Amino acid sequence: MRNIWVWSLVAALAGFLFGFDTVVISGADKQLQELWNTSDAFHGSIVMAMALWGTVVGAILGGIPTNSYGRRNTLIGIGVLYLVSALGSSLATDPLTFAIFRFLGGLGVGASTIAAPAYVSEIAPSKSRGKLVSLYQFNIVFGILIAFLSNYLLRDFGNQPWRWMIGAEAVPAVLYLILVFFIPKSPRWLFSKGKEAKAKKVLQIIQPNSSDLDKTLRELRAQAEVEEVNENIFMKKYRFPLMLAFLIAFFNQLSGINAFLYYAPRIFESAGLGESTALLSSIGVGAINLLFTLFGVFLIDRMGRKKLMLIGSIGYIISLSLVATAFFLNWGGMWVPIFLFIFIASHAIGQGAVIWVFISEIFPNKLRASGQAFGSSTHWVLAAIIPSLVPLLFTTIGPGYVFAFFAFMMVLQLLFVIFMMPETKGKSLEDIGLHLPDNSNESRTLEINTK
Repeated sequence: MRNIWVWSLVAALAGFLFGFDTVVISGADKQLQELWNTSDAFHGSIVMAMALWGTVVGAILGGIPTNSYGRRNTLIGIGVLYLVSALGSSLATDPLTFAIFRFLGGLGVGASTIAAPAYVSEIAPSKSRGKLVSLYQFNIVFGILIAFLSNYLLRDFGNQPWRWMIGAEAVPAVLYLILVFFIPKSPRWLFSKGKEAKAKKVLQIIQPNSSDLDKTLRELRAQAEVEEVNENIFMKKYRFPLMLAFLIAFFNQLSGINAFLYYAPRIFESAGLGESTALLSSIGVGAINLLFTLFGVFLIDRMGRKKLMLIGSIGYIISLSLVATAFFLNWGGMWVPIFLFIFIASHAIGQGAVIWVFISEIFPNKLRASGQAFGSSTHWVLAAIIPSLVPLLFTTIGPGYVFAFFAFMMVLQLLFVIFMMPETKGKSLEDIGLHLPDNSNESRTLEINTK
């Protein structure tokens, strides 16, 4: 089991780099605009947003190398992208060059949301798969906090502090790149490529008990027997898992989580807090996010994915409704930050802990990367669109209506969780892959929800 933890942690470091890469640009924001004297439109849409669009492209196309070249080899490629992006953007002498290297880092972020959860889910035992895969989400949150800390420590370093802030990512990127060479290839990917002997060698390390190993091999062969040649996730038989992947990613962003994280200080200032208090409240958001992500990691294999989503959905509805009410009734003071802290806690223990685990479980081994690419690209396209609308919506209709809309969408998420979402806790990937595509309600209830 120790080997599995080590391999999972190494793969999850791609999430740490994801979080670090996403947030580190915030420390360089104003310095870059002053250095290159760019317009607000160019700075926002090219210099700052290029990594985000790289993420969208990486999520859409990341399933191709993950399927063709394997999970581990794709993770190695992601490490190279992070390293090249960090070094290239920190040494850039013009905004376009900077944007190109940031785009490469974004490709790594998008592809990591496919390759890392797929890899960990395929090496993890059923009883601890949720906890191990959710290490990826924990590392994202941890990377965000470390990026904020790094930016603070380097704020006065050298003549151009932004170069050191951006370049600091090269250190964890090199460490990750070295470590990822020492993890084995995914046994389930090897099996899907007809390399059963090599898959068995890795499975023998993961499952030293011969009866467990034999059971897994039987399930792998049984799943392979029902697969058709040239299958894809858009076939009618995979309509249900495809719908699940779309809806969980759709509701993740329609909660307003990324919109809030991107504009937390602005939202707090809109609620009447001063600039310094707003920044302090933003740090509190990061701390609560990390704490409740840890709770989610601890609980996901004990309570299950569905129960965490239920708790998170109810927390979303209550907190977002209170935030909307606070804006409508002009409640001052610390009420809005308190309600938004509840919102962040609800996200971290629910959607934050569950999304990457759940999407990595619901597709058969052969189609897992393609299914994750679909769910991840849905997530990232919406993550690009929704936050970009927030400043305009705040100005035109007001924050109260925006948060009321997010609260309504979480009512719909609650209905999705209650009536559609199956429980995958404790089930083998092969068992889920065999039964979930079946559109029979009776089969889904018997094989998934009751166990």
